[in-house]
Formats: sequence, structure tokens, C-alpha cells
Amino acid sequence: QVQLVESGGGLVQAGGSLRLSCAASGRTFSNYAMGWFRQAPGKEREFVSAISAGGGSTIYADSVKGRFTISRDNAKNTVYLQMNSLKPEDTAVYYCNRRFTPGSWGQGTQVTVSS
Repeated sequence: QVQLVESGGGLVQAGGSLRLSCAASGRTFSNYAMGWFRQAPGKEREFVSAISAGGGSTIYADSVKGRFTISRDNAKNTVYLQMNSLKPEDTAVYYCNRRFTPGSWGQGTQVTVSS
């Protein structure tokens, strides 16, 4: 089982920035497209962004397009999410996972954006 550990969350004011990291165990990380997901209080988990296995293609939910940037460093088994111009609506626990064959969910990292 590949394990994923999210980090980098925190408390930030509206308009601020955070950079999330997702560190993966194993030696086959580069085989998989990866995605970021989030779950706000009282809501279901939703898709945020994804990146292809080699890092050449990215997609974003409309709600974050133009503000968030996903990237990956396969040599470090890590995927990142740069979040700029944060809004209170971005408040959620953020998770990473494989895009097409998701495994177990980690504990995520909390992002809280104050108004």
C-alpha cells in the first residue's frame, strides 16, 4: 500500500497564500497521475486539481482555476499545490491521492482562511 502524507496547511487571511506538499512512499510514484481533493465542514470531498504522471498536463476545478497551481517532483515522490489569493470558501481539509486508481485516504492537512 502506498502511503501519502499531506503537509503545509495552516491559518491564513483572505488573499494570502499557502503551499501544500504530498509525500508518497514507494518507488512507483511516477507511474500515476495525482490529484488534490478537499473536504469542507459538513460537505463531501471534492476534486481540486490533478497532474499527469510526468507532470506535463494539469487540470483544475473551476473554483480554483487561476489561483492554484499543481506541480510534482517525481525524484522526491512529492506533489505540491500552490494556493494563492485564498478565499474563506477554500477552508477545508486537503488530501492527495492517485487520480484514476485512488488508494487509502490519509489524514489530510487543514487549510483555514479567515475573512
